[in-house]
Amino acid sequence: MKRWFGSLCIMATIVLACLSTRAWAQDQSIVVASTTSTQDSGLFDYLLPIVKQKTGVEVKVLAQGTGQALDTARRGDADVVFVHAKSAEERFLTEGFGVKRYPVMYNDFVVIGPQDDPAGIKGKDVLTALQTIRTKAAPFVSRGDRSGTHIAELKLWKEAGVDIENDHGPWYKEIGQGMGAALNMASASNAYVLSDRGTWLAFHNRGDLAVLVEGDKRLFNQYGVMLVNPTKYPMVKKEAGQRFINWLISPDGQSVIAGYKINGQQLFYPNANDPNG
Repeated sequence: MKRWFGSLCIMATIVLACLSTRAWAQDQSIVVASTTSTQDSGLFDYLLPIVKQKTGVEVKVLAQGTGQALDTARRGDADVVFVHAKSAEERFLTEGFGVKRYPVMYNDFVVIGPQDDPAGIKGKDVLTALQTIRTKAAPFVSRGDRSGTHIAELKLWKEAGVDIENDHGPWYKEIGQGMGAALNMASASNAYVLSDRGTWLAFHNRGDLAVLVEGDKRLFNQYGVMLVNPTKYPMVKKEAGQRFINWLISPDGQSVIAGYKINGQQLFYPNANDPNG
């Protein structure tokens, strides 16, 4: 009887240990709502195995446009948001959905178009380039998905004096899809498109496309990360989420981000210590 009872206790201990281990593993798994550019550029494929090794946190990424990613977080369906539209991120915080915004890294936007450049925008500043595209009704692909890139594009049209919502025709094609799809569409139709540089460098279906406009200060592209507010959503994995964030902005995480390159070209530049990032 004693032997049977002792065996039962051992089995119970093993079961409890297994359940405890499974619960701990689930606590270390987080959902990050992020942009298609961080996914399409290959950054997460490079970064997440290192995150798991360094922090023990397993990350599942929901790759969406920035607007969609923030809406996902507003529903409490993500633990962390990692996006690139600072004004939208600050509004997210003001509304009480996030805890704190941390700058992580930056790159820039570029205007891509056919190598023979039928609109003649190569080397121009971005506002003149957009005005020229509009005047010549040259084919232009817009993501049209409320992503950080789409938000930046709309801002640039406005600064260029073009009311793109009311002043466009068949030449302006909104596709409601991610950066990779927009580049594929531009490649297939010899159109112009605004892209983040990271996705462009990782893009293989370039066809006759090339970078035509770059280096304008208006094309700066900042990324930030935020923990979803656990007070509003108690199911948020706040400890694992904050550990992920802390590693991203740590010297180690920043060094890893800087080390991501394609054909020797760096895709993202860490700037967690930039107070204006």
